[in-house]
Amino acid sequence: MEKRTLREIILKSGENLILREPEEGDAKGMIEYLNTVGGESDNLLFGKDEFHLTVEQEIEYIKRVRNDSDTLMVLAIIDGCIVGIAQISCLPRKRISHNSELSISVKKDYWGKGIGSALMQELISFANNHSLIKNISLGVKASNYNAIKMYEKFGFTKVGVHKNYFYVNGTYDDEIIMDLYLNK
Repeated sequence: MEKRTLREIILKSGENLILREPEEGDAKGMIEYLNTVGGESDNLLFGKDEFHLTVEQEIEYIKRVRNDSDTLMVLAIIDGCIVGIAQISCLPRKRISHNSELSISVKKDYWGKGIGSALMQELISFANNHSLIKNISLGVKASNYNAIKMYEKFGFTKVGVHKNYFYVNGTYDDEIIMDLYLNK
């Protein structure tokens, strides 16, 4: 499986950020990344060491994603290490296939460096160039103000709330549903 580099960016910090699609050899590192970021904040759907796919299962998932023209997964890499992962996917049923869902995460040590924005730009570009996608949706923890601010910067608007959607460390928090409607 060849590496598909999408973009290289020099960050404000001077670090070289590579955005590329995953390959099978990334499976172990992706699992380690997800198990790490799950414990760095309470903003994800899973906690530390709660991502339970095996390397073989993750390889199969990478293969499926790479062969699905309605999905893009992007790794953010600095100095050979995965520092962010993002994905956008069309919904599978014909009547709602013009909708897509987006997810994004960045390692805590790399917050505030523009990596989330770079990943977001890549996913929105994919959506703009995809013949079906008219709407991008995401869910975000109501107390994750920095993420909400970034999504609003890209034109996402709040369209709904899932009351008490998250339950972390004995506390409930709402999920804010945000959409970006593409003008195409």
